[in-house]
Amino acid sequence: MEYDYIVIGGGSAGCVLARRLSDDGTTRVCLIEAGPADNHILCRVPLGAAAFMPVKWRNWGFETEPQPGLSGRRGYQPRGRMLGGSSGINAMIYTRGHASDYDDWAQLHGAGGWSFTDVLPYFKRAEANVRITADDSLHGSDGPLQVSDLVSPHPINETFLTACDTLQLARNGDFNGPSQDGVGYFQVTQKNGERWSAARAYLPPEVRARTNLHIETDTRVLRILFAGRRAVGVACRQKGREIALRARAGVVLAAGAFQSPQLLMLSGIGPGEELARHGLPVLHELPGVGQNLQDHVDFILLYKTDDPTLPGVSLRGLAHLLREIGRWRRERRGMLTTNFAEAGAFLRSDPSQPRPDLQLHFVNALVDDHARKTHLGHGYSLHTCVLRPKSRGSVGLKGADPLLPPRIDPQFFSHPDDIDLLLKGVKLARRIMEATPFQALNPRELYTAGITDDAGLLEQIRRRADTIYHPVGTCRMGAADDAQAVVDPQLRLRGMESLWVADASVMPSLIGGNTNAPTIMIAEKAADLIRSAVA
Repeated sequence: MEYDYIVIGGGSAGCVLARRLSDDGTTRVCLIEAGPADNHILCRVPLGAAAFMPVKWRNWGFETEPQPGLSGRRGYQPRGRMLGGSSGINAMIYTRGHASDYDDWAQLHGAGGWSFTDVLPYFKRAEANVRITADDSLHGSDGPLQVSDLVSPHPINETFLTACDTLQLARNGDFNGPSQDGVGYFQVTQKNGERWSAARAYLPPEVRARTNLHIETDTRVLRILFAGRRAVGVACRQKGREIALRARAGVVLAAGAFQSPQLLMLSGIGPGEELARHGLPVLHELPGVGQNLQDHVDFILLYKTDDPTLPGVSLRGLAHLLREIGRWRRERRGMLTTNFAEAGAFLRSDPSQPRPDLQLHFVNALVDDHARKTHLGHGYSLHTCVLRPKSRGSVGLKGADPLLPPRIDPQFFSHPDDIDLLLKGVKLARRIMEATPFQALNPRELYTAGITDDAGLLEQIRRRADTIYHPVGTCRMGAADDAQAVVDPQLRLRGMESLWVADASVMPSLIGGNTNAPTIMIAEKAADLIRSAVA
């Protein structure tokens, strides 16, 4: 089969690209997703993320290399494996980061055209915000991506916000507004109490029915095919056999921060030493492929309480859950609409900081070890993460077999400033959790109870910290004279033709917030750049 464009990866970026590149009705686009379609009921139920996160069901469930900074543990890296990708299993939080993050891309990393002024129109193009008015200068109201307030936030969030008040932490009603600082509720990618993944947003039934858009699910791309230095198609495994699909105008790689660099290396593009180690021929040596991995490292404070209306494991909790299932079916309201991390904060570790450098996610459940460790009873958690870590890791190959997972090595805490900042954040988070408003809940602290010294907290951080699911940077963009840049600011792969990368891997530096909305923005802008390059 031959198309104009082949888009590799049906996640957040890939869904956007498939929609936008096929909008004219004549350009033939093929979208390839390794996982299944997004047609399971749990793909619509926000609470359903609890079923996907801990197991390899619609989830790649990657593991990192052993991390010296995490006491030798392997970290866990869940990534969505279905149409919609990680937007189908995430906490649905809609944040963009700080405006200065994008100015840094343009000014510090040679990514011209990616300042906040440049990218804001693409954020607005994507967004359909049900609360923000249409004439708001920072928000959109008629895009495909539904952004709304939570329809049934749990009352415990008010306890968290009131506890923050006691520390004189300012309230913020819009983390994507003029100021990011403060505490408040997150807006989420939901509509009428249902998850609004990138697949639901950008590939509604009428788009999936387009004659010029072909969607292949349960299809694994093995490598990109080239004629000289020009990308001309892909080799795939589908239903146990290998097939080739051809692309006239080019190939767009949108497989994410782990699998985009992996596919480039499997196709002969990347650090020559890494390719030679696995017996792969070098088509184009590009040393930056797989380098510059950045991720938000996160630590969780957990507390037990007796409230059976919080998600948890108990007979009273089960009875409440059954009632709430009925409520969701009738009203699309109630506990099943939760994204778990309903409220949070962007804070500065010191007033001298020019922008928030810590983020808190307040979770209305005991989510321990990525929901892989279950506790009897009920509780709540507070996540603390370092927004702009200085540690840098890498993605490589475990072998030449394309069905192997990528080798993921975040090098958490390899820069000492990261753990020092996280310690400050954890101590601040603990002050919030020990504030008077929480005492009425009769909390019982897990893991960190009785630990008051820095050495004890640091030991707990190394034992239990891990990702909060925001890997970026492994195919980063940069200026023409940047030898480590993988793509140029037009997202064209350096040294090759008709090949673009358009996902979170192109971020030169990690933004200060959740990464789903920025990934969708990147794909919106990429569609314009690709059309302009081919026109």
